[in-house]
Amino acid sequence: MKPPGWLSVPWMRAFLALLLVLAVGAVWHADGAFFRWNTHRDMLRQVAVPGILACGMTLVIITGGIDLAVGSILGLCAVTFALLTIHCGWPAIVALPAVVLLGAAGGATSGTLVGRLRVQPFIATLALMVFARGLAKFIAGGQKISAAVLKPDGTFAYVALPPVFQHLDARLFGGNVAAVTLVFLGCVAVSWVVLTQLRYGRYLFATGGNEEAARYSGVPVTHARLLAYGLSGAFAAVAGICQAVQEQQGDPEAGVAYELTAIAIAVIGGNSLAGGRGAIGFTLLGALTIGYLEKILSINAVAQSSRLMLTGVIIVAAVLLQRRQLN
Repeated sequence: MKPPGWLSVPWMRAFLALLLVLAVGAVWHADGAFFRWNTHRDMLRQVAVPGILACGMTLVIITGGIDLAVGSILGLCAVTFALLTIHCGWPAIVALPAVVLLGAAGGATSGTLVGRLRVQPFIATLALMVFARGLAKFIAGGQKISAAVLKPDGTFAYVALPPVFQHLDARLFGGNVAAVTLVFLGCVAVSWVVLTQLRYGRYLFATGGNEEAARYSGVPVTHARLLAYGLSGAFAAVAGICQAVQEQQGDPEAGVAYELTAIAIAVIGGNSLAGGRGAIGFTLLGALTIGYLEKILSINAVAQSSRLMLTGVIIVAAVLLQRRQLN
């Protein structure tokens, strides 16, 4: 039985979830902290990295797949970016595209396994998740890549962070907006163009809706999956760069379990895990919902364990609501 009236409209459900979270914040405002712009600015900064991951995850979910490797690719790219810029002295104009290409290559590997070799998305991306995490630790030598550079005599010397770290971690417009927030919005814009303005966007929806029918209709299903996973890897690389900038180091453990947050953002926003339906606008709403929920719980000093359990309950509720709407 379908939910009545407005509740059957995905956009309305997504807005309702966000409004409910905002209402909770207005009631439990932590002595007015929720009403200060600094709280909202910091929330947008904190949700930027998982939000960027969710942009790529949305493309994959629309094809009916899943990408469990984005968190590990984030860690690999964070380590690589820190190593290239801090230790090797590469200029940002070279290091940035190199790292994005690395992430895209990782995503394309998953796309090849899923699209050409017909490996189940869960298995393919799980394998890449383990491999990418191991590669990150191998490159980093089991340590964080920071401004402490090992000298030939075995001692450490501290070097200045490259300017790109300051630029990407800056607060713009009078300190009211973080640069990484603008990067997140840029990723949202790129995803919107792919899904709504390009032919391959239609291919993604067709592939997720009915793969066999899409194949018989002339849709390049394999290429569509390759594009989705490749872009997901590229977005994970951008998230890894932002993570390294925010932490001012490349941590091989960065991004652990971030793939779950990215999936939560996409699903809570209203994208269907069954594939074939969704929009990047849903992902943006999901990012705001998760971001505000985390921030409200944080300013009210709720334990991390309780936050995780609550997020899990919300994900299940969102999926059940989707199933009810489809029945």
